[in-house]
Amino acid sequence: MTYKDLIMNSRRNFIKQAGLAAAGAVVLPSLTFAAAPAKVVGLQLYSLRAQLPPDVAGTIAKVAKAGYKEVETYGYSLNGKYWGLDPKAFKTLLSNNGLTAPSGHYGMDKFIGTGNADELKSYIEAANTIGSSYIVVPYLGDNLRKTEDDWKKVAARLNEASAICKASGLGLGYHNHNFEFVKYGEKTGYEILLKETDPNAVKFEMDLYWVVRSGNDPIKLFTDHPGRFPMWHVKDMDKVDNTINTEVGSGKIDFKAIYKGAKLAGLKHLIVEQENYSIDPYVSIKQSADYVKKSIL
Repeated sequence: MTYKDLIMNSRRNFIKQAGLAAAGAVVLPSLTFAAAPAKVVGLQLYSLRAQLPPDVAGTIAKVAKAGYKEVETYGYSLNGKYWGLDPKAFKTLLSNNGLTAPSGHYGMDKFIGTGNADELKSYIEAANTIGSSYIVVPYLGDNLRKTEDDWKKVAARLNEASAICKASGLGLGYHNHNFEFVKYGEKTGYEILLKETDPNAVKFEMDLYWVVRSGNDPIKLFTDHPGRFPMWHVKDMDKVDNTINTEVGSGKIDFKAIYKGAKLAGLKHLIVEQENYSIDPYVSIKQSADYVKKSIL
């Protein structure tokens, strides 16, 4: 081999290696959401909205006894706090029962409508006190989502909120119902939110029941927007009446198939939610937890 041949081979090898490195630079970010999916089961406490106010301590103890390791809060306000408990006291209650609260639902209509962040800052303080990682937008008032431009404004506010949350060490999530899948022109509200928000800052808590009920495919959404769904709401659809829930594993949603997309989605927290019952609520939530741990995780 001549010196010229050696130089040319070295050059070709360099270019090849550089090309692989460049490809790696494209591939590697996609692996950041490929960590092991959620391995414990959580409960959205809204499932026990009738039981919590009169007996917070007793309800939380029963949630832990039913096999849950995480809870998701709802309804916090400066006046009402967490069902009468200030954040420090609520954190102590959770800890005493071996529970954590990685996320919570906090009403965000005021911030989205006006940009006034006072209420949001009170949520951030509470969420940090109880050790949460995410503040989740649970719902959007009808007046905030009438047109395509409205959805773009919502997306802009979510970007703003995520920056405020990030400055305090928290992430921002958005929880869907089915109204997000109404089309405005060629796009749904959900598509607008996914496109117009910062993928590194605004995450989504996918409510699988509402996605399936709206006729959409969770796996396709995971594929189109990998890594954006670190939280799932797992609630099953009654086999006879699509408008009501049933215990996870007893309805028509194939959660085993959906869970195959967990890494693609970036799943970190799997959260059971049920909004209506035909059996005792505590029996129901235990049945759902048992099924999730045995057959999904």
